[in-house]
Amino acid sequence: DYIELIYMCSGSTQHIIDGDRIELQEGEILLLSQSARQEIMPAGISDIAVNFIILPAFFDTVLQMLGEEETPLRRFLVDCLKENAAGGYLHFKVSDVLPIQNLIENLIWTLIHETPNKRNINQTTMGLLFLQLINHTGRLASQREEEMALVQVLRYIEENYKDGTLSDLAQILHYDFSTLSREIKKKTGKNYTQLVQEKRLSQACFLLKNTDLNVEQISRQIGYDNISYFHRLFRQSYRISPKKFRDA
Repeated sequence: DYIELIYMCSGSTQHIIDGDRIELQEGEILLLSQSARQEIMPAGISDIAVNFIILPAFFDTVLQMLGEEETPLRRFLVDCLKENAAGGYLHFKVSDVLPIQNLIENLIWTLIHETPNKRNINQTTMGLLFLQLINHTGRLASQREEEMALVQVLRYIEENYKDGTLSDLAQILHYDFSTLSREIKKKTGKNYTQLVQEKRLSQACFLLKNTDLNVEQISRQIGYDNISYFHRLFRQSYRISPKKFRDA
């Protein structure tokens, strides 16, 4: 009934997670979902890790800090933590990312020294940590090629939703176009176009609430030159016009 976060302080440890054997090196982070089955191999005297046991309710504040914008990549990461999915762990190779190392050290320091308002401080620190991890999904490691491909697909959409194409993505990943299209549908339940549309519309919502750009400017900025088409898609998804969404 809990989520684990393992941080390798020094040395390394060997883990077998749902049949995958991984090695956690100094400075790296391993997140395990509630459904993950883990075996840890014997470690040496200088192999030191900190294991955080986290109840799912603890992530309520964390998820709020991730912002209002719902994206395929964010949902994938959250589902790995909270759902009974096949990919029950995330392995981040972030030993050289100083902000992440600092945030983990802050968590450890707060727990060791019994700081006042410890829960609020740790929830805020964990939120900042996840914001950093989302920015470093390129550091995710996996023994399963298809899972890494999905992370790369979602990251590509996150960064190229305005003008990225499935053809370009297939070339980048060295996949056959049709094979990649089928894999995306199989893994997400949506096709590439639907995932791009979802990202574009979520970005439109963010811009409507947080900028003074008019609807036409927002439509073009997210990749829709046809304003009428953008209005139709927005109404289909949110049952309201972009203008009324902004005014709500």
